[in-house]
This record gives sequence, C-alpha cells and structure tokens, in this order.
Amino acid sequence: MAEKHVVRFEPVGIEIEVAEEQTILRAAAEQGVMLMHGCKEGQCASCKSFVLDGDDIELDRYSTFALPDYELDEGYTLLCRAHAYEDLTIELLNYDEEMIRSGLPIQERTAEVAAITPVTHDLRHVVLRLTEPGELKFFPGQYVDISVPGVDASRSFSMANTSSRESGQLEFVIRVYPGGVFSEFLDQRLKVGDRLDLTGPFGVFTLRDNPGARLVFLGGGAGMAPILALLRSMADRGIDRPTTFYYGARTQRDLCFTDELRALEEALPNFRFVPALSEDEWDGETGLITDVVRRLEPDLKGADAYVCGPPPMVEAAIPLLERIGVVPKHIYYDKFTTTGDAGDPKVLEAESR
Repeated sequence: MAEKHVVRFEPVGIEIEVAEEQTILRAAAEQGVMLMHGCKEGQCASCKSFVLDGDDIELDRYSTFALPDYELDEGYTLLCRAHAYEDLTIELLNYDEEMIRSGLPIQERTAEVAAITPVTHDLRHVVLRLTEPGELKFFPGQYVDISVPGVDASRSFSMANTSSRESGQLEFVIRVYPGGVFSEFLDQRLKVGDRLDLTGPFGVFTLRDNPGARLVFLGGGAGMAPILALLRSMADRGIDRPTTFYYGARTQRDLCFTDELRALEEALPNFRFVPALSEDEWDGETGLITDVVRRLEPDLKGADAYVCGPPPMVEAAIPLLERIGVVPKHIYYDKFTTTGDAGDPKVLEAESR
C-alpha cells in the first residue's frame, strides 16, 4: 500500500490524507472535500493553489498555460495534477468554504444506455439507467467521468437532470465531433442496452444560496446540460429569483431544448431565455453571446453569474462580467476543455463534455 501524507488546506483549516499515487484533488473528492476545479486535466487553472509548507510534490502532465514555469518556481501548483510525497500545507486561492464542506464522496456505478437522441446535428441527448445500486447522489450542475470501453481513458460529462433518486437515470447532452475518443464511440458504436462505468460526482458548478441576487447564466454548446440542471432544480424547488439564460449558437439548427426552456419561463415568471445566433439572421438576438450580454446588460452589480461552455466563450465572458459589475468571486464557471495541443509535452488530451 502506498504511503499516505497529510495535506492541510488554509485558510479553511481542513486536513485530508493523500496516498502518493493519488492526486491531491482526487483524494479530497474521495473524502467528500469539494475543492474548486474544472477540467481535472491540468488545463484550466481552476484548482491552482499555493504551497505554503513542503516541497516534495510531483506533477502529472499539465499545460503551461494553466501553470507557467515562473509560477511553478514561485510555489504554485495544480491540485488536479499534484502528488504529495510529504506532509503539505496548501493555500487555496479559489474556494467557497460552504461548498468545500458540503461535498459528496465520489462513487462508482454501472449504467445501461436507455436512449440516444439527436437534439441538434452534433449534440446527443444520452440517457443512462443506473444498475444496482440504482442511485447516484449528486448536486445539480455536477458531472461524472465515463470510462470509454476498450480504451484506457475516461471523459467527463455534466448531468442535465437534477437527481437519480426517483428515476434511477442520468441525462447528458454530449457534443459529437471528429476525433473525440468518446464522441466517435458514441456516434459509431454505442447503442441502447450497452453498459458504461461511471465515477463521480465531481464539480462545483452548483447553485449557491444567495436569495436576493439576480442570476445570469451564459452557455454554449454542451454547456446546455449543467445550466438546464440548475434551471430544472430551481423549478422543482420553487426558486424564482430574477434569472436570464443567454445561450449562444451558430445557427438555428444548433438550438435545442427550446420548448422546455420556454415552458420554464411559464413555471418561473422571473426567468427569461435569450438565445442568440452568430451566423444566422432570424427574429431573435444575433452575434456572439458575449456581445449580446454586453448590449443588453449594462449593469450586473450584485448578480451571480454562471458560465459554461467552450473555453473561448468562457474566457471572453469572465472579464466582460467583471467589467459590467459582477464581483469575481460570484462568477462560477465550467470550462469544457478540448483536445490539447500535442506540441506541448505537458498537455494531456481531454475531450469536451
């Protein structure tokens, strides 16, 4: 059995044990400690932290865009890639203390494919039915890792539903694109009745309790899934905060779940769905979704913002939201990483979820 070491997180004062073959982030997740993270592949920097004490750390491959060499030399690390070989004290730079303490230990499950339905030309609505035990506990907005059969790899996908308790099912909205390890398996081989292995839940893209604050959601592509989960949860719980969901697509054929979102406008009187098309003329909003938000939202002081989708959209949205008044700590985002640049030896391939 691998040796274990104690890792203490400041300023929250939480300690966990980490085995040497585990990453610090994985060990925390297994013990129900919900640290901020995104891709788990060393590409997005959401889990970047500072090492206060101890230096015997090894990192799996990562992108130097997420952790430049000069930051590594200064003492920064990526918890999703870091292995501890001695006791450490880590300063969390991006954290929500209430969220940290509300985590669910990760679970392993097997599920059977119940349905695969095209909802656009490149998005699939995939429904999995959990086998015994027929439940996976998670918070709306979280994701699981799905193992790719026949390949020593897994890919991360966000649930679109709010719970598996009653139905025993998990719903996903998965983008199919050429060269994707899971995408090609989904498009060419996966069929109803097949079984898949899952691990989770992961992620901190969950609704924070802030009753007086307006909510702004920005999404694109498969970023529909976790935002849809949050909206469904709000309808189930009767949370009718002033809410706008801005969803960016290229053309009308890229829009999905519009009927349900319009129905949610009826269920939640303070909710508004605003789709925008960047390459089509139509009766609705046009342009990049960030341009639409800039035009329609001159002042978002006091709002909570949730951003989910492709990296370019997320990277454009965050500084925009800050400029129009959203406090940085109230911007919650889930950046769906794509295949890394093979020319960077520290980049690990990751598929968009």
